[in-house]
Amino acid sequence: MQELVKIDSVNIEIEGTLLLEQVKAGVRRGEVIGLIGNNGAGKSTLLKLLNGDIAPSSGSITPLIQGLKTVMVEQEAMDHSRKALSSGETALLQKWDVPDGPYEQLSGGEKLKVRLARGIAQNAHLLLLDEPTNHLDEEGIGFLIKELKGYRGTVILVSHDRAFLDEVADVIWSIENKTVVTYEGNYSAYVKIVEQRRLTQQRAYEKQQKLIERIEGQIQDLTSWSGKAHAQSTKQEFPKEFYRSKAKRMDAQVKSKRKRLEKEIERINAEPVEVEEKKHLSVRAGRRAGKRLLEVKDLGKAHGSKELFRGASFTIQNGERVAVTGGNGSGKTTFLNMIMGKETPDEGEMWLSPAAKIGYLTQEVFDLPLDETPENLFYRETFHDRGQVRNLMIYLGFGKSQWEEPIRHMSMGERVKCKLIKYILEDRDVLILDEPTNHLDLLSREQLEHTLAAYDGTLIVVSHDRYFLEKTTSAEITIENRKMVRKWEQAEPSKNEREELKMQLETECQEVLGKLSFMTPTQKEYAELDARFNELTKRIRDM
Repeated sequence: MQELVKIDSVNIEIEGTLLLEQVKAGVRRGEVIGLIGNNGAGKSTLLKLLNGDIAPSSGSITPLIQGLKTVMVEQEAMDHSRKALSSGETALLQKWDVPDGPYEQLSGGEKLKVRLARGIAQNAHLLLLDEPTNHLDEEGIGFLIKELKGYRGTVILVSHDRAFLDEVADVIWSIENKTVVTYEGNYSAYVKIVEQRRLTQQRAYEKQQKLIERIEGQIQDLTSWSGKAHAQSTKQEFPKEFYRSKAKRMDAQVKSKRKRLEKEIERINAEPVEVEEKKHLSVRAGRRAGKRLLEVKDLGKAHGSKELFRGASFTIQNGERVAVTGGNGSGKTTFLNMIMGKETPDEGEMWLSPAAKIGYLTQEVFDLPLDETPENLFYRETFHDRGQVRNLMIYLGFGKSQWEEPIRHMSMGERVKCKLIKYILEDRDVLILDEPTNHLDLLSREQLEHTLAAYDGTLIVVSHDRYFLEKTTSAEITIENRKMVRKWEQAEPSKNEREELKMQLETECQEVLGKLSFMTPTQKEYAELDARFNELTKRIRDM
């Protein structure tokens, strides 16, 4: 297979810190390469290097075909021109059902589709995609997989989506110890290879330790016998020369066995397998007042001529863990902004507990003061409190040097973690998280799952990651076909939770009955409300 680009002994320094060292790799025609690694390892930096946006500190990147065309789609962009669309770009936007209108008014998923459409439509020799599945719903990811499988050029993509990598990747580039290690096959093949290497390393290390134990035991015995022989050689009643000679022979055997042991250890050269430490952060909730957090009645919202949802009625109680799901552009982020008072309902009512102390983690990664350092951003008066912030940063995978590093030099995943630190330091009784796993590496996602699972406050989460939602939430509000519907928990509730749920169901039942009393069976919404009333009465009866 023809090589398009050769990377030879590349080093990259950022602000005096060596980020990548002695990177050697080849990019072959027609491949889809999945680039993986922890947050801040240098994945986006490597894409920028291949795109010619930055130069290596040393080493070389050499195009091997004339007129090599490279296009990069960044993981986030504040602005994007939608003028002068090519026919290929227009076709992709129509396939992805992306609405016309200003870029800044689109949802996160729609913005990404706009950027992906432009990148794919240019038919470059080398297409670089940085986190192309962030924000995308299941349908959007399916379309992207289809496009990449049919793409005629070479693709290098950064992703933490394991299922996506399995579908599209032919090769995995893993950033390990500041360099790139190449693995043939998809993500699952990479995992098997790494696990086999770990097992082989562990077996070699165990064999080495047994050898050390056995020879050390022999050396200890010989040393003991040698000591006795030396002692006996000084006593009058024993023939001194015999024991001196015996002691010398044993000393020689000890030296010989030590040399043999050193050579065996050098030959096997097995290091212990590093055990990945699982750290769980603790986010405490402040004291909450009252049972209800949020109540909406006949809520409706549209963006311009596009209706998002209407007639939504439900409540969220304090302490509930609610997932908000729906396709790209369905109105999930709009609903969160309405809770925060950033947008107003077009119809209906929304009541939010005035006592709620909310932490809102938006999708936006440019809303941090990019020229600030964590030292300034999280400034604390006392040495103890400053130590707490530093420990949190180390806990989240930051290096000590990043305490004084401007946020603009951080990866997108590290910026998300900076925003999380803010809520870890404060006792928020409500956390609203909009796509919190975007940009996070796999270890960070696991840490966040454990943290939120232990959080005892109210949780409202927008995410397309079903696995993450299953681990962190127990109820769901879904937006589909311009309707926002509350689905109920499947887990067995406690006695107090059953009483609260019954009261909630009875309240909604009375509201539905009240609406039905002013309607006739021939009216459009009568059948829907009647079915809801029957469903509610059955649930109450079965409790």
